[in-house]
Amino acid sequence: MSQRTVISNVRVFDGVGLTPPTNVTFSDGRIVGVGNESAGGADTVVDGTGRFLFPGFIDSHVHLSGARHQLEHLANWGVTCALGMGEWFPDKVNALRGSAGLTEILSAGIPATTPGSLHSKMLPIDSRAFVTGPDDAPRFVRDRLAQGADYIKIVADAPGPSQATVDALVAAAHEQGKLVVTHAATHLPFSMALEANPRPDFITHVPRDKVLGEGETQKMAQAQQVSIPTLAMMASICSPLPWSAILRVLLHPSLLLTVLKGRRHFAGAETYVNAQDSVKQLHRAGVKILVGTDSNEEEDSPFTIPHGESLHREMELLVEAGIGIVDVLRGATVLPAECFGLRDRGVIEPGKKADLVLLKANPLDDIRATRQIERVWCGGVERTRG
Repeated sequence: MSQRTVISNVRVFDGVGLTPPTNVTFSDGRIVGVGNESAGGADTVVDGTGRFLFPGFIDSHVHLSGARHQLEHLANWGVTCALGMGEWFPDKVNALRGSAGLTEILSAGIPATTPGSLHSKMLPIDSRAFVTGPDDAPRFVRDRLAQGADYIKIVADAPGPSQATVDALVAAAHEQGKLVVTHAATHLPFSMALEANPRPDFITHVPRDKVLGEGETQKMAQAQQVSIPTLAMMASICSPLPWSAILRVLLHPSLLLTVLKGRRHFAGAETYVNAQDSVKQLHRAGVKILVGTDSNEEEDSPFTIPHGESLHREMELLVEAGIGIVDVLRGATVLPAECFGLRDRGVIEPGKKADLVLLKANPLDDIRATRQIERVWCGGVERTRG
């Protein structure tokens, strides 16, 4: 039998602000009503008096290994949908899709990189998945789609893929009707993503070696490219490396040589302020900004970012960078749903998935209130937070 749950007398985030106290009803994993109609006939009534109801948060940049506990951590922190931006073992990740009561997964699968790039030396990518040049782009896209990829991820390293290879990958993905996300963590790769023809739909990260100029951000806005800055990761990368990470590089001459080659392409000194100021410029230009963390559990990585909790840290960093609280909250709810074509989530409306987060305090007063989670529902199934 269908179970009807009503959250009564709760204020709802509608994408622009908070409604007056109202009722939200859901059944069979879907929202079936929003309004002040009676809660009578409900199997369960949750008193939302003094509480704040948000659509489940969407993290627009994670890395998943296929471990169930990663989804549990995400759900515990109110992240009901996670967009994987590089999964080295697609079969393991695919096996977790559709886990009832847990975070829903989308994934790019294996990202596109070339032999000799920094990521080819650092990450456990099967060399058979490398892109050898522009002519290899259609094969790479077909292979990823055969493995269940929802969109295509390109890693623009320096050294890494040529402009022609980036262009060919974007074109091949668009021909298959797939969105493209390009990794660009320094200025030269970011410029490649801006100059690509056709343009990638998203650029993840922001340059840490140079602040984006007004002309660059205007170009991104005019092309309707979307930014996923991952300030939490930028802060981590710009922090001093631990000795264990330095030793790892020193013990692998090929990796050390690639790191040194990469630094020759830097436009200036790498600092977190460069990344933060680039976000300010993007926001000023009207570029859509999504909340993504680059959360991962990469073995031996000095840049490990915890799943779930880091989304709240990312929102705090975006507010610190000068983005308004409502815009940041939109970047974790309605905007990623719209930009990635996730038509069944991101807002609290009849017919949408019952991905919901009940907060004890109002984040429009203080963004840190998103951490004060009382209850979480993933597809209408309440998550028992551990």
